[in-house]
Amino acid sequence: MSTLSIVIPAYNEGPTIHHILDRVKAVQLTGNISKEVIIVNDCSKDNTEESILAYQSANPDLQISYYKHPVNQGKGAALHTGIKMATGDYVIIQDADLEYDPEEYNILLKPILTGFADVVYGSRFMGGNPHRILFFWHSIGNKWLTLASNMFTNLNLTDMETCYKVFRRETIQSINLKEKRFGFEPEVTAKISRIPKIRIYEVGISYYGRTYEEGKKIGMKDAFRALYCIIKYNIFSK
Repeated sequence: MSTLSIVIPAYNEGPTIHHILDRVKAVQLTGNISKEVIIVNDCSKDNTEESILAYQSANPDLQISYYKHPVNQGKGAALHTGIKMATGDYVIIQDADLEYDPEEYNILLKPILTGFADVVYGSRFMGGNPHRILFFWHSIGNKWLTLASNMFTNLNLTDMETCYKVFRRETIQSINLKEKRFGFEPEVTAKISRIPKIRIYEVGISYYGRTYEEGKKIGMKDAFRALYCIIKYNIFSK
């Protein structure tokens, strides 16, 4: 039996994390694949830890490993911890909010399970799936960052900044990741693109975005950091 490691970075997600865990638990994976959930609490200031521990206690049938950073380091740092602790055959990134739908895990896994891919990106911009209408300039920023990344990596991705990325575990664990905040996306894309004979696929996914009042955290400074990381990891840190 194969295993999917689901890495969930969490920061101040107490009100919603039990909902996303319910959805992860409910997913029936094709191909006789089991689930390993790895939650990394990046020193939340709300009741995130209490919510996680209560859920873990009440749902012993869902394999949950819980880790906590003693100080807040950023989403990327939480992902580093989760990826390092993953033991499954495949690794997927899952945000702790409700913007991405775990029911689409099978769509993301299919190119890998059928032997075509080593890495799969879930694109919010490929069409054919529900997409909440929110921020015009966010969507423009995402597309420009994807374009800039593609110019350096020579990939033709439509959504480099997507949360949903699936990797073969040996692939993602072989990469020395540095970025501790939202620079994870351009860094991992740059480094993945340089792996010899890597096979990268992209599939369309749904997107149920949040407003800032609902808890969205990424902002303009993170967009500038992403652009910096595109330049840094494609030119100066090869």
